[in-house]
Order: sequence, then C-alpha cells, then structure tokens
Amino acid sequence: MNDQLQPLKKPSRASQTRRSGTQDDVVYAHIFDAILEQRLAPGTKLSEEALGEIFGVSRTIIRRALLRLGHEGVVLLRPNRGAVVASPSVAEARQIFYARRLVERAITELAVEHATAEQLAELRQMVKDEQESFSRGDRGAGIRLSGEFHLKLAEAARNAPLVSFQRSLVSQTSLIIAQYESGNRSHCSYDEHNRLIDAIESRDAAKAVELMMHHMDHIDSKLNLDEDGASDDLHAVFSHLLQGKKPKGGAKR
Repeated sequence: MNDQLQPLKKPSRASQTRRSGTQDDVVYAHIFDAILEQRLAPGTKLSEEALGEIFGVSRTIIRRALLRLGHEGVVLLRPNRGAVVASPSVAEARQIFYARRLVERAITELAVEHATAEQLAELRQMVKDEQESFSRGDRGAGIRLSGEFHLKLAEAARNAPLVSFQRSLVSQTSLIIAQYESGNRSHCSYDEHNRLIDAIESRDAAKAVELMMHHMDHIDSKLNLDEDGASDDLHAVFSHLLQGKKPKGGAKR
C-alpha cells in the first residue's frame, strides 16, 4: 500500500478503502469519488502516465482500476488511444435514467421490506452529513453523499445484483448531471431523502415508491444540453493527493 495516498477531507469510499484495500482498489475508489463528486468532467482523458505519477503506483495498477471503471460504464476504454471519462449522449442519458428509475423502484420496495433500524439510522446520518456539506459550501462532498445514500439504500434492499447495477447507474448519473444540469444547481435532495426514509421506516411501500419517483423527476427536470461542469485537468482534480508530495523519478511498481 502506498502510504502517500491521502484521504479526502470528508470521509469517503476512497479514504475507507485506503485502510483495507489493494492499491488498485484505492485508485479505483479515488477516481470513482471524483466522478461522483463531479470533479472529473465527462470526456476527460485519463492518462496512465499522469495517474501513475499522481498516485505513485505502476501503470499496471492504473490499468486494472480503469478496466474496472470501464466495466461500470463510467470510463471509455479506447484501443490504442487510452481511456477517457465517459461522456453520455442525450440518447444514452435517457436510457440510463430509464434504467435508474426501474432499479430505484425495485430497491425502494425491497428496502421497505428488509431495511433494519441500524441501516435506517445510517441513512439518516448520511442525509445529515449531506445537508451539512451543502450548508458549508462543500458541494462536491454533498453530491457524493447524495449518491452514496442511494448505494446504501441498495444495500438495505439485500439484493447483491441490484447493488452492483446501482453503483454503475449512480456514477453514470453523476456524469450526466455534470454534463447537462441547468439552472443554479440548487440541491434539496436531503429533504427528499428524509421523507423517503420516513416512508420506509413506516413500511409504506406505495408512499416510498411515490417519493422516490418524485425524487427522480426532480433530478430529471434540471437537465438540459447547455452546461458542462467539472474539470479535465487530472492534477487539479487530484491536487489533494499531491499536496506535500515530493517529485519522484518514476511511478512505483
């Protein structure tokens, strides 16, 4: 494990993975978080050389992480041209949102049936952390926590294939929002998330599904084709990993 990898300022999957995962797990988690936080712009070239220098690992490790992200549909692996962050077309975005709605409906119904008191408490804490992040102006952490709320909800549904599918859909949705979201990008997902938890805790499947579909409608209503956020500068996106890091002769293997 590379001890120079630094955790994000807010607890994240990347910082958690750093403590127990392999090097390619850590690289994967940091890139996944950057996509979830909309710090990596759709279409960004993911240079193996640059990422190897940033993370202090070999290109082999970088390739394994990128391959995993490619399988999830958030990175496009181009033969002889390298990898780029996926840039969904309008047609692809509609397909992803259609699939997301179907999956969210199934997850919500199963969560009503299976979610434990402990899981509901964890979800409420995530919503609190999300609201605090937006309140202090940390939009990236707030967006990530909003996405991780849906991943945690999928875990509460107790259906492993749905968890895997949802992970891919949530990260692809973040790319779509970064690419197509309009307006002032205000977020009130934490209010909707709290109401959803209340319905799940009451074991009211019809109400919970209604609230989830309203939540998806709210996200969908803010999309257009005009805006492009985030950044395509790898060193800027992962600057928190480079702070205090001394120049090196080459990447570790």
